[in-house]
Amino acid sequence: MAEDPLDRTRHSSAFDAELISDPEELAAKEASNGLRQIDEVNSIVEHYLESKRPFRLRVSTLFHLHRIALEGISAYAGNFRPAGIKIGGSKHTPIGAHLVAESAEEMCDYVNDHWPTSSALHLAAYTLWRLNWIHPFTDGNGRTARAISYLVLCLKIGYPIYGSNTVPEQISRDKRPYYEALEQCDAANQDHRIDVSPLENLLETLLARQLLAVLGDAVKK
Repeated sequence: MAEDPLDRTRHSSAFDAELISDPEELAAKEASNGLRQIDEVNSIVEHYLESKRPFRLRVSTLFHLHRIALEGISAYAGNFRPAGIKIGGSKHTPIGAHLVAESAEEMCDYVNDHWPTSSALHLAAYTLWRLNWIHPFTDGNGRTARAISYLVLCLKIGYPIYGSNTVPEQISRDKRPYYEALEQCDAANQDHRIDVSPLENLLETLLARQLLAVLGDAVKK
């Protein structure tokens, strides 16, 4: 039987100027940066809600959160990839590096244009899929996509969603449903359709689990 590509962990394969070669040190740094990244997402949410400033997704926000994820790990932290890239375990081949900047701008425009009329789940699902589809960075694409998606989710809802079982954390613990949903969205895109309903359904389930976990914490003695 042929191996199911989703049984393997999806990972980016591109030339990268790595700053850490020791696997244990790298894992520790990635974990530390991941905590800093989600803290920064919460800070951004609080900033916009406290100042009541209208939110607009910008490429600079992508750079900022990616820089935190890859700080001290890659020389390309906070920058678009300079060349092509492959995603191991995926059928999708990302666009060429020369198309990345324009596609990232178009993604931001879609979110901003649909902000008044689309649901929080749709916009969060769209950014989660589209940023993975563009795959604009040499590494840290998934982490940054999940952070941006969660940022959009909180700001569109209108308040921070706290808890120890957050949507990004749940995806990180069990990525297979996430990868399957991404593949379904990719397939729709090949038919010239934007259909992120598989990711919307997944996010709805994960968000319900997060809120249920908060309730569980609230009733503990």
